[in-house]
Parts: sequence; C-alpha cells; structure tokens
Amino acid sequence: MYDYIIVGGGSAGCVMANRLSADPEKRVCLIEAGPRDKNRLIHIPLGIAAIARMGWFSWGHHTAPDPALNHRSLYWPRGKTLGGSSSINAMIYMRGHPEDYRGWAEAAGEAWDWPRAFELFKRLEANAQIADEFHSSDGPLSVSDLRSPNPLSTAFVQAGVELGYPERRDFNGADQEGVGLYQLTQKNGQRFSSARAFLDPVRHRPNLDILTEAQVSRVVFRDRQATGVALADREVPLNPGGEVILSAGALQTPQILMLSGIGPGATLKDHGIDVLFEQPEVGANLADHLDITVVSAAADRLPIGIAPSYLPRALRSAWQFARKRRGDLTSNVAEAGGFVRSDADQPRPNLQFHFLPAFLRDHGRQTAWGYGMTLHVCDLLPKSRGHVTLASPDPRALPRIDANYLSHPEDMDTLLKAFKIARRVMQAPSLTRHVKAELEPGPEVQSDEALIADIRARAETIYHPVGTCRMGADTGSVVDPEARLRGVSGLRVVDASIMPCIIAGNTNAPTMMIAENVADMMGAPARG
Repeated sequence: MYDYIIVGGGSAGCVMANRLSADPEKRVCLIEAGPRDKNRLIHIPLGIAAIARMGWFSWGHHTAPDPALNHRSLYWPRGKTLGGSSSINAMIYMRGHPEDYRGWAEAAGEAWDWPRAFELFKRLEANAQIADEFHSSDGPLSVSDLRSPNPLSTAFVQAGVELGYPERRDFNGADQEGVGLYQLTQKNGQRFSSARAFLDPVRHRPNLDILTEAQVSRVVFRDRQATGVALADREVPLNPGGEVILSAGALQTPQILMLSGIGPGATLKDHGIDVLFEQPEVGANLADHLDITVVSAAADRLPIGIAPSYLPRALRSAWQFARKRRGDLTSNVAEAGGFVRSDADQPRPNLQFHFLPAFLRDHGRQTAWGYGMTLHVCDLLPKSRGHVTLASPDPRALPRIDANYLSHPEDMDTLLKAFKIARRVMQAPSLTRHVKAELEPGPEVQSDEALIADIRARAETIYHPVGTCRMGADTGSVVDPEARLRGVSGLRVVDASIMPCIIAGNTNAPTMMIAENVADMMGAPARG
C-alpha cells in the first residue's frame, strides 16, 4: 500500500515523484502507461524526427473532424513514456508572460501569481549560460543554448530585426517581445526531459516504486474517498489518508476522471458509468495554440535536409555528436522564434514564431525530400474553447477531442494577421536570399479570402492542449487552488489540465512549475 499514487510519469508526474518520495516515511508509486525512456532516439535531440515519423512514444490522439478546418481530424501527439511529452517535444524552455500568471491569480489566488511562479521557475532551473537575477544555475532542470545553431536560424533572427523587432537573447528575462534563438531543456547536447531531471536522481529510493507499461483505467473510491487506482489486472491500494495524484495530462486526466464516475452526468450515463460526483466542467475549457506555416524551398544546402547530397554532412554530424555532442544531431529543429503583436494596440505579444531550418510535413510523419525551411506562427491567446469527452467506456479507447478551433471569430482575424506577418519575415533580406520559392501557401495565394481558405486547409496544433480540469477559487471549478478535486477526498490533479487559462508560450516548463508548487502545498520536503 502507498501513501501517494501518481498517475502519469510525464512533465508533472516526475516532479511529484521526486518531491513526495523525499520523505522516507512515505511510500510513493509512480505509474506510467508507456515504456521506460531507454530508447537512444529520445535522448538525441534530432531523434524527434524519427520518433515523429514512426509515432513512437505517443498516444497518437486525433481530434474529431473540425468544422472550421474543412472537417479535418488533426493529429495530436502526446508523450507516452517516462518524461511524457518532455521526452518527445522540441525542448523549448519558456515560462510564459507575467500577465498569464496574473490571470491565474485572479482565478485561483496569490499562490499562482507571477512572483510565486517566478520563484519556482528559478528554483527548478540550472541555466548553463545566463547568470542574472532572472535565472538560477543550481536547480535540477538543465537549460542551455543551442550547441550548433543552423545559420538559417541566425538569418531568421536578423530578418526579424530588419522588420523592426528587437533581438532577444533571453525570452525568460525582463522582456519577452522580440526574436531570437530559443533556450532548450538540454544538457551537454542531449535532451534533458522531466524524467532525466527529476526521476533519474531518485530512482534508487527504496520508498519509490516506478511502474511502466501500466495503464490506469480509473480511480477507486469508497463512498467519495479515493482508496487506490485500478489497472487492467489489479488494483494499487492507498494507505488510509493517502492521496491519488492524476498527472496524466490534459487529455488523459479528464478521461480517467470520467471513467471513475466524475464528470458531466449525462455523458457518464450515456456510457453506462455510475455517477459518483457530477462535475460538468471535467473535460471542458480545452484551449490550444493553432498554428499556420510558411514553407519555402531553399536556394542552398544550409538546411537540415533529406537528400543524397546531405549524406556526407549526416555522417559528419554523427561523428560530431559521438565525439563532442555537437552538430546537426543536437538540433531541436525549432531552433529560433519570437513573440510579436498582431496589432500595435495589443497590450502584449499575442503571436509566437517557431523557425525550422528544415521541411516539415504532417508533423514529420511524411518524408519531405530536399532542402527547405518552415516558419510557424500561432495565436497565443485564443478565445475559442473545446472539450474532451469519452468516446467509449473502454479505458483502452482514446478520448474524443473536440478542439473547436476558430469557433470565436476573433481567432481567425488574429491568425490571418499572423500569417501575413510570417510571410513578411520570410521575405526580409536576410532570409529571402536563402529562399528559392515559397511552396506553402504559394505565391498565388494573396487575397484575404485565399489566405483564410489556406488556414482552413492547413492549420495544425503546435501541441499545447491545456485547461480541461480548470483550477479556480470558485465552486464550479474542477480543482481548488491546491489542486484538490472538488466533491471527493484524497484526489488531486497536477498537470496542464488545471491551467485556468492557456500560457502565452510553450507549456512544458509551466507544467513542471505547477507540480513544484503543489508539492510545496502538500508539505513535501525541500529538494536536497
């Protein structure tokens, strides 16, 4: 029997396992549906290309056909291995904007305001290059610069400067706005996932058990008190007074709650599930960053390519990585980017760029031959909201995702402006000299109507779903400000699903911060 059962060994779950097992008197069980993170491709940064193509270590979600996107079903990869999505993402370290956390504080109290979040981010971070009042060098999470940035990524930054955007050395410093190279969760040129940062140093603890390839189907209750979790072949029990912590992510966590009898009553009854506690907001409030790309063929061979002529460079890169942990294999592909405003009257940046010195088609699942570059731009503050619900009472079935992209009319207006800005960046002198031709949307696509049609035909997720178990001080929220599930006892939710509103940036680091904050609230010992 355990004092804490953590469901999900991802970005948040690994932090919780680290913190809660620091008390030798408490027995902790971390349960991960996927395998251990032993595969070499996870730890080689450019290995994400192979992982994406093969669909490895991912749940492989697809949205329901979206009416605003020509009824397309979008692919949503989410991590299914120790480290979760931090083991398959682009490793970008981004805290978000201070205004994000002021919004959280309005919803859930001062424990989630920017000063507190800032303190936690610094505590978690070990920054290899930046030493100032905004950063720390002695935390468990390694953050570093790109070791071998592609020349085109530097050209992108210069192109942004030519359009009047400031060059930004540090997006997590005094000001987020501008363009620059991203810092990454890497150490010595290798991926540094949540599993490496928080789980590897404590695997030896005798009071910590780690179960992999073990999918939790539901939380077990006696009356409304959590007493454990159910796997396919057995139950994992809690000690009296213990807690279950759901850290399964914004898609799996609401599914597990609904399978446990907690959620919209009508939905549960439709699937033959007894209602333990009716909570209509479970699965609601889904937010994500919708993204559109400008794709260009390169006039030279600077990009990371797929071509016979790239073979000598690929061999050299393999040697560089093996000997010095440098070269193309250290690339996260999305090397550069920035934060800008769609309009001058926007109070803060509401768009984000991700620049790739490479072709990217269908999330990397299709081979893109030749040499090219891709500029992504997304709407950081979407007003559209979707929901996650059950597709089946079978826990092996994936949940149904209704993203409801562009259901708020302002979101299309913002993305259209973003599309035009991205095009201007690609046409700036420092980049246009490297461009042979625009492939997508293509030079013939010029009018607003044509650009909107292209958005509907090609827009995709940039992999940031959040909000499906909303945290708040109001009684209608799914969890309270200490992440405790309302209506039951002994159950918390600690992952991106509790974000009251979406972060204006990449969501991985904020998810780890959430776990660090809740661990403090639970009285976990300070990290040694």
